Amino acid sequence: MTKSFYLLAFCLILFSFNSFAQENWGGGVDDEPVHFGFTFQKESVEYKILKKSTWRDPYFDPADKSMVKDSLYSISSPVSPGFGLGFVTDFRLGDHANLRFTPAIVFSDRLLDYTYKDPEEYKREIVQSTCIDFPLGIKVKSDRRKNFRAYLIGGAKYSVDIVSKKKISDEDKALVDKLVKNTKGTLWYEAGFGFDFYFEYFKLSPELKLSNSFSNVLRPEDHPYSTPLDKLFLRNLQFSLYFE
Repeated sequence: MTKSFYLLAFCLILFSFNSFAQENWGGGVDDEPVHFGFTFQKESVEYKILKKSTWRDPYFDPADKSMVKDSLYSISSPVSPGFGLGFVTDFRLGDHANLRFTPAIVFSDRLLDYTYKDPEEYKREIVQSTCIDFPLGIKVKSDRRKNFRAYLIGGAKYSVDIVSKKKISDEDKALVDKLVKNTKGTLWYEAGFGFDFYFEYFKLSPELKLSNSFSNVLRPEDHPYSTPLDKLFLRNLQFSLYFE
């Protein structure tokens, strides 16, 4: 899927460069007060981890005080891929600015790796996530040069995790099988850049954007994988193809 996604982007951009000899109409979207489109997204998500001062301490069962997990050596968050599909509603503010609302459904898991004093106790926590994103941003554009234009974009988004509570419920699980959980709603700030390529009947915009959560997304609980954590913040690098 990843290779096909980037191959499609490369072919479309290459085709646009080959048509630079004449100025394409681009579907006339730049002249409309409001226009619509759709988007495909490729995501890379990771946590920024803030640990408690006692994070290395062994974890003891609060019921019988027996040791459940040995001393921790490290906690890390590998980058996890995801993808999304969405729609575009674009409001023209002037020749060089647009207000954009780009809701999308995004599928991506988040990872936490725990290594212990005993290497055989390695544990990977998979935090399942299916979110509906509601981004609102300002797009600031350069002058158009034939079939090309560059732009910057910045704004904020609110994400709602729609993975059901039942799906991530672990009330009946043993302590060693408990799951790290995140808050249902997350507010992010975003910034990025992109390029508009004009074809005869539509405009293609590849865009690279970095997003960070404003606040802690950890739902604290008393078990071996949540207790060592003080706060979790989310970071997301997103590559999108917009068709308008």
